[in-house]
Amino acid sequence: MQKKLEGKVALVSGSGRGIGREIALKLAAEGASVVINDLDSGPAEQTARDVRAAGGQACVCVGSVAAPDFGERFVGQALEQFGAIDIIVNNAGYTWDNVIQKMSDEQWEAMLAVHLTAPFRILRAASGFLRETAKREIAAGLRNHRKVVNISSTSGVYGNAGQVNYAAAKAGIAGLTKALAKEWGRYNVNVNSVAFGLIKTRLTEAPADADASIDVEGRKIHVGVNPDNLRNAEATIPLGRAGTPAEAAGAVYLFCIPESDYVSGQVLVCGGGRP
Repeated sequence: MQKKLEGKVALVSGSGRGIGREIALKLAAEGASVVINDLDSGPAEQTARDVRAAGGQACVCVGSVAAPDFGERFVGQALEQFGAIDIIVNNAGYTWDNVIQKMSDEQWEAMLAVHLTAPFRILRAASGFLRETAKREIAAGLRNHRKVVNISSTSGVYGNAGQVNYAAAKAGIAGLTKALAKEWGRYNVNVNSVAFGLIKTRLTEAPADADASIDVEGRKIHVGVNPDNLRNAEATIPLGRAGTPAEAAGAVYLFCIPESDYVSGQVLVCGGGRP
């Protein structure tokens, strides 16, 4: 039985860990060749090794998605390594929370850079290939759908206290998604977004200690959620629990398969029923 994504090439930013890793593994398991990205080479290479061990194809593009030249480099590597682009998943990101009166310009601009400007640059870099390829296919009487999935958050859909920077950036993703769906529909490119609710990752799990943090380009970013707050949040979810990274990847996968070829410009909330 042929896999649903056999012969496709997928770019997945932030795919060395967590949700991004599961997205990459899921797409690869269904036949896609995957370009893996992470800030650090270790996690990216591990994901690539796992894809290859399962019989798939993968290459690695290490670096910050916020770097001005990253979009061109990411797209260029996909074309050099695999010769095509069929799926783009803009997943990379992190949170840097504070209430507005304590939030610095750096915090605000960092969230816009990684969650909104980076996807814009990646998609702009891919536009030449996507448009020219589609024009040739349409002239030949072919309809070949390509897929863009931009990762958002329920913070961007409903807002969340302490996250005006992150919420604004993720709300912007909805606008980018809907506008680009209109621009690229003529090229048979479906552009959709998945807004995640509470998903268990290293950024949201109860921290081992109060000073738990990650390093993002020299910035020490606090991670983790207070256990009481985590329990309270889970209690508001109709399904009664946080989601897993694999479940989050499943929602992205829905927008990548042929069954969603007539769905575009949509924001799907993957949050266990929680508004």
